[in-house]
Amino acid sequence: MTRTTNARLAGFTFLFYIAVAFPSMVLFDRATRGAGIAAKLASIAQHATDVRVAVVLSLLGCFSALVLAVTLYAITREQDPDLAMLALTCRVAEGVISGISIPETLGLLWLATTTGANAPDTGAAHALGAYLLRADMSVTATFFAVGSTLFSYLFLRGRMIPVALAWLGVLASVLLVVGLPLQIAGVLRGSIIMYLPMLAFEIPLGLWLLIKGVAAPAQTQSA
Repeated sequence: MTRTTNARLAGFTFLFYIAVAFPSMVLFDRATRGAGIAAKLASIAQHATDVRVAVVLSLLGCFSALVLAVTLYAITREQDPDLAMLALTCRVAEGVISGISIPETLGLLWLATTTGANAPDTGAAHALGAYLLRADMSVTATFFAVGSTLFSYLFLRGRMIPVALAWLGVLASVLLVVGLPLQIAGVLRGSIIMYLPMLAFEIPLGLWLLIKGVAAPAQTQSA
């Protein structure tokens, strides 16, 4: 594909990824509300359709991460093929790890809705439910953040998008690269605030790539 096609596909996928990721989180959070494991499992059973929709949206998000990995690599590889490949690898890891978590969600849905002889006893169900609900997306998000940092840096170095937008991408990504490991270590508590600069970067970037495309890398222009 041409650079323009890759840029437009990447721009659409940025927006599509956001459009499926946030509803998925909202639906799953609503389905797992409750004080205690028993209440959460009962809520999941009542919102089984929401959970299934959230799973489908999550699966679409996994493929979006893979599409972004390939298209952004194609756009930035002329600037630095090694860094672009590392960024691609991180975004692929993001999609794969997210996909691996989907069977856990389906297992949680089965646990909440199964009845009869195949249903585990109450104690086992609560223990298994607590284990499946402990899911933390910080590891997946860290791979995303590192990949985003590298791609944003290549955009900035190659002057392929507006400089201010590229700087916003670098700073928003670095914020997550620093904050997420601290969150995993228990130093920081999870907060949606950390993701707001990234949201402020990706929506304009998606629109820019979809409408304007990308400029040729600076080193290519010089050559």
